[in-house]
Amino acid sequence: MTAPKPESWIEVRPTGLYVRPGDFHVDPTRAVGRAVITHGHADHARAGHAAVAATAETLAIMAVRYGAEPEQAKQALLPGAMLSIGDVSVTLYPAGHVLGSAQVLLEHKGSRVVVSGDYKRRQDPTCAPFEPVPCDVFVTEATFGLPVFRHPDDRDEIAKLLNSVRMFPDRCHVIGAYALGKAQRMIALLREAGWDRPIYLHGALQNLCDLYRAHGVDLGDLRPATAGQKGVPRDDFKGEIVLAPPSAIADRWGRRLPDPVVCMASGWMRVRQRAKQRGVELPLIISDHADWDELLQTVEDVDAPEVWITHGREEALVHAITATGRRARALSMVGYDEEEGA
Repeated sequence: MTAPKPESWIEVRPTGLYVRPGDFHVDPTRAVGRAVITHGHADHARAGHAAVAATAETLAIMAVRYGAEPEQAKQALLPGAMLSIGDVSVTLYPAGHVLGSAQVLLEHKGSRVVVSGDYKRRQDPTCAPFEPVPCDVFVTEATFGLPVFRHPDDRDEIAKLLNSVRMFPDRCHVIGAYALGKAQRMIALLREAGWDRPIYLHGALQNLCDLYRAHGVDLGDLRPATAGQKGVPRDDFKGEIVLAPPSAIADRWGRRLPDPVVCMASGWMRVRQRAKQRGVELPLIISDHADWDELLQTVEDVDAPEVWITHGREEALVHAITATGRRARALSMVGYDEEEGA
């Protein structure tokens, strides 16, 4: 019996990627009846679904962000454990993006499709590494799907940061980092580089750092970066490192830091104009997404004859993949935020 073509049982709807024989969505862009969620970033994990299947870590992240949602049916899946939903078998495999992130393997009558969600290929002590899964169709993101996006070594970027801290002992270094994934990874990279002093956190980062710790991720000495008296900089932050959401750095809270060196940790810091527009003095090119070379290497690793691209810089990646003899198509899905966790 010939396996059905994936396009005959998986379709793109305004609500996202819909799996017809299981009557569920993967990472739907709005509330639906049943959802399988790859990870906890808000553009992939929405509130209001009637039923959700995801890793235990992702469910915990959703609870922190959205509350308990007592009417919602939740199913925690272990990596590698199969779940049957209708006529589809669902198995999760690590994606290496953030804590609990997973790729979704969908199997239906001999046809295998892997939906990557967001992923990276770099070593990250705060989450399980990406695991290539052979399949017939690989459904990938392309946030950094242009040849210009080749991320430098994370350790070199951290060394650049620590060198700046040594050069400017009377200034505070405040790093814009997204609350889920990037903040915890920056902390872990600093610890690996030997920074054993306290790291100060904006209040918006505390809950998710606590959640990472509850799941066994050691982040060391973290302290609240509480704002000082209005109009008076906190001199005790001189020579220290503070993490905050990017949006907080420009508001009144940020103005109470002592002559801050504004940093931003993101793959988008490769684009100088973006750094300039945000008033970033020290851009740190550290990303939780695969860069151009890693996207192409991942396509080679999974060895799927066909690749679908959900969102991002689709055209260049389609061209590069078809040049290898594989089929590729852009799904041009909307509703996913390229800034979130980049």
